[in-house]
Amino acid sequence: MPPRYEVIGVEGLPEIARGDDLVRAIGHASAIQGTPLAAGDLLVVSQKIVSKAEGRIVRLSEITPTADTVRMAEELGRDPRLIEIILRESRRVVRRDKGVLIVETHQGWICANAGVDQSNVDADSACLLPEDSDRSARALRDGLRALTGHDLGIIIADTFGRPWREGLTNVAIGVAGLEPLKSYLGEKDPAGHVLQATILAVADELASAAEPIMGKLDRIPVVIIRGLDWMRGESGSGPLLRDPARDLFR
Repeated sequence: MPPRYEVIGVEGLPEIARGDDLVRAIGHASAIQGTPLAAGDLLVVSQKIVSKAEGRIVRLSEITPTADTVRMAEELGRDPRLIEIILRESRRVVRRDKGVLIVETHQGWICANAGVDQSNVDADSACLLPEDSDRSARALRDGLRALTGHDLGIIIADTFGRPWREGLTNVAIGVAGLEPLKSYLGEKDPAGHVLQATILAVADELASAAEPIMGKLDRIPVVIIRGLDWMRGESGSGPLLRDPARDLFR
């Protein structure tokens, strides 16, 4: 058999609210549809359901923007309450232009609007990233391992834009159980050349591979990746963040 792996959407999950047990919901839904979790499965989980379960939803009506925020919102043509939320979730503003804030979040991600999102929430609400996505991923992994008895990996994924390329793609913002990078440094290619720069972001590749099944409107917030030989590890998502000293674009 040639190399292959499956990407299986988990359907039937209920609408998630604060305090809901994601472990039992995922375990139940995957079993009901005939694909119970198995040893070696990797799960890609939407950031949105993790944030909802953790209560990371803010009502705009409860936000009072500062005078500086109001001025910035006027420049950007945005709701000042939403800008206030974005700034609270940010370590620093990298750039602001064309109605968009590019920021560095407290978690270290550089992205538009600090990941603050108003899709699939009430009109007066905004959804924030988990406070610690790696911690959230570990909690899911540990809970599902206790529930099923299986060795599993977890990727919490969110949709990010990319410089110089149109379209959004899923990336890993939380990782548990697998190493997020695969290094080929020092290895030789078939022509005998020693590889000096090839480090693959495996966790991002798998997050992206899951997105066509998850979709933005299909209500499939969890995907099982099955049949892939992945490297176990406990580094979390930190290795995916490039050292600012080596970052040519900040």
